[in-house]
Amino acid sequence: MDLEVVKLEHLPDTYTLHIALFRDVENAAFLHEQLLARNTDFEYAFIDASVVVSRLQLLSAIFKAANATVNGALQTPNVHSETVASLSTSKNIADAYRRFGISPTTKDLLVAKVTFPTEAQPQPATTESIAKHLHENVKASYLPVTDENIAACTDMAKVRKYYKLNGINWLDALDNTQAKTQQIEGLVLGSMALRGI
Repeated sequence: MDLEVVKLEHLPDTYTLHIALFRDVENAAFLHEQLLARNTDFEYAFIDASVVVSRLQLLSAIFKAANATVNGALQTPNVHSETVASLSTSKNIADAYRRFGISPTTKDLLVAKVTFPTEAQPQPATTESIAKHLHENVKASYLPVTDENIAACTDMAKVRKYYKLNGINWLDALDNTQAKTQQIEGLVLGSMALRGI
């Protein structure tokens, strides 16, 4: 498994982002339990891939959370829970976890881990150790995090419901699937950006 490493601009060089996509997850209930138990070995943003429309949406949520971490403005316990909350249009954190985070029935999973030095851990986890941990604990097929692979997981009915995109006549009138997807992505990103305003 090759874990993708992404450097996000406008963040300190010490911040590294690791992302992965898993299809047909067999042990979502176990992973969900680890988060509920606050097991620090499982400090990841576990995101239900069915509610993500693109790589850009995923990276936008991660950037927003990492930026909040850098600026001491977290509204949740850590950068990973903040990533899940950043996907939401509302400030209701429990609702964000329920809609966008992993559940016992999650089939497709996006995973993000942001590493950076802290007082408690001056040497952050390595890419190799993160990849090994995910490989040992996520029972699923690994795929690269591309728009095409994400689109194969997306449940557009859920996306439209969660982002309140139902009943938009001009959007429904679009015949071109690619154009419709691009418009939905733009509306989703706008909704995420306006969260809490």
